[in-house]
Amino acid sequence: MKQQFEELKREVLETVAKISDRDALEKLRVEFLGRKGKLADLMKNMAELADEERRLIGAVANEVKSAVEAAFGEAEAGIQRAQGAQRAQKERVDVTEPSLDSYPRGHLHPVTQVREDLEDLFTSMGFMVLDGPELESDYYNFTALNIPPAHPARDMQDTFYVAGKNDRSAETSWVMRTQTSSVQVRALKQYGVPLRAIIPGRCFRNESTDARHEHTFHQLEGVVVGKGITFADMKGVFQAVADHLYGKGTRIRLTPKFYPFVEPGVRGELECFLCKGKGCRVCKQTGWLEAMPGGMVHPNVLREGGVDPNIYSGFAFGFGLTRLVMLKYGIDDIRHIEGGDLRFLNQF
Repeated sequence: MKQQFEELKREVLETVAKISDRDALEKLRVEFLGRKGKLADLMKNMAELADEERRLIGAVANEVKSAVEAAFGEAEAGIQRAQGAQRAQKERVDVTEPSLDSYPRGHLHPVTQVREDLEDLFTSMGFMVLDGPELESDYYNFTALNIPPAHPARDMQDTFYVAGKNDRSAETSWVMRTQTSSVQVRALKQYGVPLRAIIPGRCFRNESTDARHEHTFHQLEGVVVGKGITFADMKGVFQAVADHLYGKGTRIRLTPKFYPFVEPGVRGELECFLCKGKGCRVCKQTGWLEAMPGGMVHPNVLREGGVDPNIYSGFAFGFGLTRLVMLKYGIDDIRHIEGGDLRFLNQF
């Protein structure tokens, strides 16, 4: 597989060097870097590799991805320079016009920045990056996750059901997904075991908004299933993420909490960025912010994915990606993140 990545890199570099048209370059970018592109297809095949080989190939995949993205960036800059030179030859220069360079350029949203940073971290550890539908079936969002129709956990999430598609039947109703955990069983059915994957994306809940809660937010789901997977493995992943985002030695704590799709379950918390553990309105005077819930995958969820819980075990987590962003950048109100206010966004 390493040779396949190297061949893909060579093919991209050779092809990009010959392109002088912006549309052709964009078409090539989609072909190689799109969600269904050649690089994504190769990375999906990593799930079939042994753990040690997956780690090695993951490092190669990251290097190839960086090199390919850099090649496209250089090619686009070269095309832009060439087009500018052509325009300069044809047009009279008006020295009284303001410079185009004085206009600000856009940049990535802080959620996107942290998401891509975590995607790089997890792929280096051999995880796949998967995606799933935001309009989800009741089955994958609830029933497959050990939350049957009469379970009280549904009331806790108080979801947005879609008009015209909902007859309250677990088989046919549709809902704006409340968690990216809905991809867990999809992934188990598609890729089998062993499985190591993360699923970032938007979620939707009928929330009373405040400094910590919003109706639209981002999660980063993770699931690992294989032989001999333990609770200690999950704690190690939590600490690795905390150290990566906030610095070596960042304090985390795990306290028991019930989630229907894991057993046992924990509430993973990070020390509050605002008060440094002393207590404030953001952390509700506790000194901690919940951002890393997780636990050992419930046997019923494994069975829904076609996996024998007597042979395999695993853990799953649903990082509050939006809260991780708040912690990283010291944002004290979650409502700023989806507000679209440029005065806020331009700080990043």
